[in-house]
Amino acid sequence: MDIKEKTVLVFGSGISGEAAAGLLLREGAQVVLYDGNEKLDLTAVGKQIADSVRDVLDRPEENLQTRKGEFPEEILEKISLAVISPGVPADLPVIERMRRMDIPVWGEIELAYIYGKGDVLAITGTNGKTTTTALLGEIMKNYRESVFVVGNIGNPYTSVVPRTREDSVIVAEISSFQLETVHSFRPKVSAILNITPDHLNRHHTMEAYIEAKERIAENQTQEDVCVLNYEDEVLRSFAGKTNARVLYFSSRRRLKRGLYLENGWIVLEMEDKIPLCSVESLHILGTHNYENVMAAAAMAYAYGVPVDVIRKTVCEFRGVEHRIEFVAEKNGVAFYNDSKGTNPDAAIRGIQAMNRPTVLIGGGYDKDSTYEEWINAFEGKVKKLVLLGATREKIADTARRLGFEDIVMADTFEEAFEKCVEYSRPGDAVLLSPACASWGMFKNYEERGDKFKELVNQL
Repeated sequence: MDIKEKTVLVFGSGISGEAAAGLLLREGAQVVLYDGNEKLDLTAVGKQIADSVRDVLDRPEENLQTRKGEFPEEILEKISLAVISPGVPADLPVIERMRRMDIPVWGEIELAYIYGKGDVLAITGTNGKTTTTALLGEIMKNYRESVFVVGNIGNPYTSVVPRTREDSVIVAEISSFQLETVHSFRPKVSAILNITPDHLNRHHTMEAYIEAKERIAENQTQEDVCVLNYEDEVLRSFAGKTNARVLYFSSRRRLKRGLYLENGWIVLEMEDKIPLCSVESLHILGTHNYENVMAAAAMAYAYGVPVDVIRKTVCEFRGVEHRIEFVAEKNGVAFYNDSKGTNPDAAIRGIQAMNRPTVLIGGGYDKDSTYEEWINAFEGKVKKLVLLGATREKIADTARRLGFEDIVMADTFEEAFEKCVEYSRPGDAVLLSPACASWGMFKNYEERGDKFKELVNQL
């Protein structure tokens, strides 16, 4: 689509919305930035966007207008394209109206893909995306000169588009929200790590959530590769539907082709059996992290990265912030920040990685999750559960029904932390792995994790 001098609506003014607006201005569009939050200072946001493109435009503010509050219906008659931010539900009545009017509705990922250059390696899944993306990014940086790590990891894809070139590699973490609005997006290599219930308040049904995740591969062909977790029944079924060549990884069995875990080693088996590394040589804990290593290694191998480069990088990789991150040991107690455990399945992995009796902080914003499997994972690991946030009563009821009674309630995050210190003993661990989103108490899981680390370091 040629958007030069056409009016484009950017719906949502978060970091991806700002980056999308900047790219559209660079491409010659007339941009309307809209956000429903009346309290936002959109004038300041608009100035920031305009300042970001002054290297190519003399008076960018003349091509940018901002609107907030109630949606300006009259704008629908003027726009040629709408770019919606991931936080904007794709089934809002106004978005449905745009589709009926044949106004294309793209996400920021689609916009970046259309105007960017280079090959895309894209990762989705309920859990493990950030670790896998960060590791694959490191592998690619050790292999190629022009590499960008983007997407749901916190760096908008559109923000790097002006710097991409034909030999660039874009390593992208893609959420289900972002996949709802892709159309032509086609990675050279994609990966779906796992699919368990999450974001059902947004997608409404598990079927819709699965469908969104699977869209990462919908435009791939036999020239492309899709990496899948063999142990996920949904993904094994999907392997028969995708047009891409499938490469599996498994933490439970030997595969004829793919990567697997065997006797404490990660093994790559294609024409030959190649030991990649022992799990003892890795700096990240837990079977779920070994799966993340296998997924990143499989993607890199599929793209043509030499095994020696993959091996060296995975053995040097030290993990990502907020994902089972060791903070410090204080008075014999080890403190771990797993604030990115924002759903029960992710939080189970945090518990499984613990090798000490654990005092656990849980609770937060309610995403319509269920907590039975998470509670059942406590056995032999969790000695005390400290709960806070909107879900605390729901989680406590589930825990008591399943026979877990060692529960303490807290009204604030600081109080929850104080209770963890009170109930922990030398040789224990304190784990922040809430199984819930942070909204309502914090802006995001990063802010929650940073607060936890601040409190630890004050001890």
